[in-house]
Amino acid sequence: MIIVTGANGQLGRMVTERLLERVPAREIGVSVRDVDAAQDLGAKGVRVRMGDFTGPATLAHAFEGASKVLIVSTDRTGETAVRHHRTAVEAAAKAGAQRILYTSHMGSNPSSLFPPMPDHAATEEALRQSGVPFTSLRNGFYASSAVMLISAALETGVLAAPEDGPVAWTAHTDLADAAVLALTGETLTDAAPDGLTPALTGPEAIDMAGIADILTRLTGRPIRRVVVSDADYRARLLSAGLPEHAADMLVGLFAASRDGDFAPADPTLADLLGRPTVRMEDYLKSALAPAR
Repeated sequence: MIIVTGANGQLGRMVTERLLERVPAREIGVSVRDVDAAQDLGAKGVRVRMGDFTGPATLAHAFEGASKVLIVSTDRTGETAVRHHRTAVEAAAKAGAQRILYTSHMGSNPSSLFPPMPDHAATEEALRQSGVPFTSLRNGFYASSAVMLISAALETGVLAAPEDGPVAWTAHTDLADAAVLALTGETLTDAAPDGLTPALTGPEAIDMAGIADILTRLTGRPIRRVVVSDADYRARLLSAGLPEHAADMLVGLFAASRDGDFAPADPTLADLLGRPTVRMEDYLKSALAPAR
């Protein structure tokens, strides 16, 4: 049985729905915190069980009979995130999983300035220590995150943010397809003999100036890129009501991009899928269509 955690979230749900196109429903299980929210999957024959990264006993039940487990990374950061991931890795190993897969990040690095990246690096170390064959899917930066970063610019015509570097923006749909291939075959394990995949990214790395150019073309009105200091950007976020930890995380994102953590783009994902991956301009065109 293939187990997918976080199947009520965006990536976990996409993976599960795509698995249903390849694998009999009876061979798929999901581990979710809210069982009621996953009943549509249950109606299709998927085994739905409550599993919480804070409760090893719940994961033991949710992972029962697992041949492979896909651990979708938590939305927490710091020690909490690492503790959650370690609990899930240990539970998968105890359940007898023959392979553990994990949704990591291309920027996984213990010294990264973007807080989630050291968490991914620590989780990869936990996977190494588990004694179970593993595949760490080093996903590109979610293209959907850019929509949040540009929301004010669509209103004001000014994309104000700290100095940045190029980011290999990547669509959830492409990453979900890659995860399904990793869960149902050996394609990625061949490319990742040490358990770490190459960066799984979209076709191009684009900085904020490039995003502003794309928005200008899509909206038909000028979107101007303005560089502000880290301190000024953080102050603006706090004044808008963002909690300090969230403001610090966003400032860290730009600092890490300046260090090149999220570039360059890599052809591995397109080669794996056998088709072109989603371009950022096409993603934004689709994402902004309702607003436009």
